[in-house]
Amino acid sequence: MHVRLRRARIATLATLGMVVMSSVALPGIGVFREPDPVRAALGAVGTLLFAAAQAALLYATVTPDISRNVQHRLAQAFCVAALASVPLVGPLAASPEAGRWESWAWIGASILATAPVLGRRALVLSTVAATLAAGALLAWWHGDIGYFTITVAVGLCFIAVNGLHLWLWTLLVEADEGRQAQVRLAAAEERLRFARDVHDLLGHDLSVIALKAELAERDPGRAAQEAADLRRLAAAALSDLRRAVHGYREVDLRAQLAAIEKVLRSSGVRCTATLPAEDLPQEIAALLAPVVREAGTNVLRHSRATWCTIDVTREGVTVANDGAVERPADPHSSGLRGLADRLAESGGTLRTRLEGGVFTLEATLR
Repeated sequence: MHVRLRRARIATLATLGMVVMSSVALPGIGVFREPDPVRAALGAVGTLLFAAAQAALLYATVTPDISRNVQHRLAQAFCVAALASVPLVGPLAASPEAGRWESWAWIGASILATAPVLGRRALVLSTVAATLAAGALLAWWHGDIGYFTITVAVGLCFIAVNGLHLWLWTLLVEADEGRQAQVRLAAAEERLRFARDVHDLLGHDLSVIALKAELAERDPGRAAQEAADLRRLAAAALSDLRRAVHGYREVDLRAQLAAIEKVLRSSGVRCTATLPAEDLPQEIAALLAPVVREAGTNVLRHSRATWCTIDVTREGVTVANDGAVERPADPHSSGLRGLADRLAESGGTLRTRLEGGVFTLEATLR
């Protein structure tokens, strides 16, 4: 999750947290006003259970890593807690001595505000209908129309505010998924292009080689001549394949660096990259390009960076960014270790350091 999306999620959680706080604080007034200790205890239990179920459901709604199955179970738990809140919280502050505080009405408003995230339309509509019915019943039982008014009016206000934030959050998630899909599609198209080029390049030669082998098998007298032709054709095919792979491996370091800059800036990271005035030789560019790509990936995945600098020279590359945190090495991660091994094969070195929250990666060629 990149920086901009992470910030939007925090802002959305903060807004949703206001609803959860109202589900605790406002019914809690009724708990303190209730003179009957049994009713007060039951009301406190019902309020806390409902707030916990609501908080878990809303948190899961804005957490993409949580599976659909878990979200479905949390929605069921929320419905159970909402149903249990009626007999537990509904009797609170019903007597004139308690000041007739509309305790459950605030929970009813929170139920209406949370219902749209339950998923299935039938479940949403049934939850809304049951909430309105419970609000009307408690308003009649308490003799206070304010119960129903608070449930409906405050619930609609919460729906308007939270619905906007959830809608914007959904748009951001879909945009991020679309960006990732574009990257995967571009990689898939490049693999298909390379596969097509190899097929076009080798298809004819392999067909001729198969025909020559068949002729040699049918006419042993021509076996020596056909074997010589087979050797020549195989050598030519191998040479063509090597040329194709070499062309495929040619690296446009300047274009790759520009793409990394664009990705970092779109993620809210100020990026400054420098390159020599003249293009680097292909053998140097091929060694530095994976380092630049891996460093850019680390900035997005393993830091909360606000700035990043990338300095590329003929002697190597230096990448620095802020927002780094000290964490133990991941034994399953092979990105930097693999880069170090590749550089070592060419006599280069890879060093990293963390100072004052600034992570620096230095790749030096021999």
